[in-house]
Amino acid sequence: MNPAPAVPPAIASLSNLPGFDPRLAPVLGVDAHLPAVPRAAQTPQALRARFAHPPHWVPEVVLEKQLMGRAPTQASVLLAIVLREQPMVLLTERTAHLSTHSGQVAFPGGRADPQDASAADTALREAQEEVGLERAFVELLGTLPAYVTGTSFRITPVVALVQPDCRLLPNPCEVADLFEVPLAFLLNPANHRRHVYARDGLHREWFSMPYQDGDKNRYIWGATAGMLRNFYRFMQA
Repeated sequence: MNPAPAVPPAIASLSNLPGFDPRLAPVLGVDAHLPAVPRAAQTPQALRARFAHPPHWVPEVVLEKQLMGRAPTQASVLLAIVLREQPMVLLTERTAHLSTHSGQVAFPGGRADPQDASAADTALREAQEEVGLERAFVELLGTLPAYVTGTSFRITPVVALVQPDCRLLPNPCEVADLFEVPLAFLLNPANHRRHVYARDGLHREWFSMPYQDGDKNRYIWGATAGMLRNFYRFMQA
């Protein structure tokens, strides 16, 4: 997914395009030919070992097409793996009234504050503010390469293990819903769809990972899916 030539900065994001619905975008392909990450590599012990001795690897998606003419804003998200019998990844659905990415699926996280000592500190602070996740329940593993969005956010994914007995209290001003997706689902590229939008001089490509959660279809796409795709590449390397 190589960045294409710049487009007018007035287009802040695909989400702001009139009538744009990522669920209706054509599917270019599904990566079922790629190997899934083995279940044995998804245990807490294996994840700790992976980050303690990371492999040589190349992230697949690190720079979206730049749609804003400004310096990137530093931000972090928490890729929280909840240690249930089947490891699960904690995700949020953003409230509809937020000014950016409203209603979308996202990791807990946000922009860095001057008092944050590190990217991990930002992710932990934001996770506590957004979903009530206390740091005592979190074991940090490490970070993935920064992901720069088209809206000029330079996001560092912070990967962590979370104890299953944590108590979560989502902030209703930011979070409409909390849910979990099996780690094995996200680390299986048979669930990774490729999309494209090409119209009026704008060309964007992205991944989606739709997950059927009971009667709800959780549509994971854009930056969140891109960072999960990089996590897959890290785990598969």
